Amino acid sequence: MKLGFAICGSFCNHGEIMKIYEELAEKHELIPILSEKAARYDTRFGTAEHLAERVESLAGRRAVRTIVEAEPLGPSNAMDALIIAPCTGNTLAKLAAGVTDSVVPMAAKSHLRNGKPVVVALATNDGLAASAPNIAALLNRKHYYFVPFGQDNALSKPNSLVADFAQIEAAAEAALEGRQLQPILV
Repeated sequence: MKLGFAICGSFCNHGEIMKIYEELAEKHELIPILSEKAARYDTRFGTAEHLAERVESLAGRRAVRTIVEAEPLGPSNAMDALIIAPCTGNTLAKLAAGVTDSVVPMAAKSHLRNGKPVVVALATNDGLAASAPNIAALLNRKHYYFVPFGQDNALSKPNSLVADFAQIEAAAEAALEGRQLQPILV
């Protein structure tokens, strides 16, 4: 598969995401896409420079980092599927509302023009609160598919949802067949 792989904030999940990214890079052609936040901010979980170097090295190409670089992905039919992992509540809201004021939503909008799947791997502290309507909106929208997700810490963070990142590849394969991987809630 030729996969776009968009990495958003949710910095605490980058370590796990990079393990999946490395596995996918061994089997598939990857087009790395970094949200403005992922490409810019150094956090206690790592530096932006290190993240960019790793994704680019594994993919063998420069990461898409701007709206201008993301827009041609659709017209060039660059990807079979676009994976957004981790997909933050902010990015989820933009996707649900059709807002394309940043790299990842533009990549999705551009890719969707070809009627191909966008695979969403959630990581948001407000999935069962403010982000819930956005999840519902995308669940009912054609060409959007979710990596199965569940509460990551129901006692300390009762509204938080995180995808089972180990299922990203299976979710992408199912999406390419036009089906939602089940069960969606784990």
